[in-house]
Amino acid sequence: MPPLLRQYSADEILKLLKTKKSDFWVAEGRKRSLALFHNAAERVPAYKDFLKKHNIKDHTKIKIWDDFQSIPVVDKKNYLRQYPLEKLCWDGTLKKPMVFTATSGSTGEPFYFPRDERLDRQSAIMHEMFLQSSGLNAKKSTLVIVCFGMGVWIGGLITYQAFRALWERGYPITLITPGVNKKEIFDALKHIGKKYDQLILCGYPPFIKDVIDDGKANGIRWKGFDIRIVFAAEAFSEQFRQYILEETGIEEEYTRITNIYGTADLGTMAQETPISVFTRRAALHRESLFESLFNSIKRTPTLAQFNPLFINFEAVNGNILCTGDNVLPLVRYAIGDHGGVAEYNEVAQKLEWHRVPVKKETHRLGISNTVSELPFVYVYERADLSTKLYGAIIYPEHIKTAVQHQTAKKILTGKFTVLTQHDEQQNQYLEIHLERKPRVKTDGQSIKEAISKLITKHLLQKNSEYKYLSSSIPDKVKPRITFWDYEHPLHFKPGGKQKWVKK
Repeated sequence: MPPLLRQYSADEILKLLKTKKSDFWVAEGRKRSLALFHNAAERVPAYKDFLKKHNIKDHTKIKIWDDFQSIPVVDKKNYLRQYPLEKLCWDGTLKKPMVFTATSGSTGEPFYFPRDERLDRQSAIMHEMFLQSSGLNAKKSTLVIVCFGMGVWIGGLITYQAFRALWERGYPITLITPGVNKKEIFDALKHIGKKYDQLILCGYPPFIKDVIDDGKANGIRWKGFDIRIVFAAEAFSEQFRQYILEETGIEEEYTRITNIYGTADLGTMAQETPISVFTRRAALHRESLFESLFNSIKRTPTLAQFNPLFINFEAVNGNILCTGDNVLPLVRYAIGDHGGVAEYNEVAQKLEWHRVPVKKETHRLGISNTVSELPFVYVYERADLSTKLYGAIIYPEHIKTAVQHQTAKKILTGKFTVLTQHDEQQNQYLEIHLERKPRVKTDGQSIKEAISKLITKHLLQKNSEYKYLSSSIPDKVKPRITFWDYEHPLHFKPGGKQKWVKK
């Protein structure tokens, strides 16, 4: 049996964040990845069989990091959906305390990820890291409003569990969980919000924006709150962040808002920190720095830091791989996102090379005491596989079934492009471009409405996340339809593979 690695307490981890340098975190990530691999190879029946099928018959020969990087990659298709759920878990059993979270999957068929108190504990520590860096006073009363969907999805429940765990750490936190019910959110703010010294809003970026925008008409004065915001589930631009800062009156642009990179697979995996926000903002004003950091200038990724005591990341050919412990452990798991990984020292050096003096600037901005030398992961998400609307993952497969319906087939080829757009007020909406059949006209508004209703109907049937949103904010999630001529070059250029999703 491989030796067990030391497990640190929350206090020890929070101290390490302030004292340990970049090399320590890199070494920990590699050491713990190797240890998890060896344990899984012995104790997880499915993984043992998977390795055997990939000609790894003796896991003890994997000794160093270079060896580890030769281990075959696992994903949903080649691993998770190939074995019974219990065989994917430690010791081949589900007979232990756990919580299940469901994901829709690209086909709409749910996959159920179990988790135990380890992921909740890790999430709590990462949330506490944010609270400390945000300047929250741990002795003052704090109201946390959880605006993530409260159901089989991970966001709402793990956020609730994380903040609830902080009770034991001495934080006088009060929780309320209205989910995506705006009336309940506004009622809570009006009736109990001002009874607390500090306020934390947690939710999907576009939904929280809606809450902030609609708050004015509901008698909410955001600038009267000492507010912090925890986002998750999707990326957003710095223009979006600036909008939120201005509308809420938050002045601390680097510390009061965080975006969590998390999944049902492995919980809270990484999060924005003041230094990651600083780095991202610096790169937006320096094209050469942006390209040096992110290997692209076409899109802006989420930039977050991760704790290798909990999870480790690799990037292979632009694909994000993660290794983390859970009831269902995952080793070199291709989560389906695209991006890259960098050590803290690498990022700091690139900033210096591009005339951004990190220590001087973080000191000037008053965030130097929040800087931890944890490694970074930057994420572009699933560029060609899905888009997101108010946190709900929209897969093209769900729209395909609608445009292949008998009614739609009379006028449409079945090709489409879907994307998430923002209007001038930064409101999110789903835009769908549809290709007409040759010599077919679709000028009437009634046809647009019919196709829109058809797509909405199929999304409601196939996508539980969309259905949940539709019951709460139906006008916000109604798709906007545009028809295009056959083989129009903008979205339907002939000769190439159809791009179903655009960013």
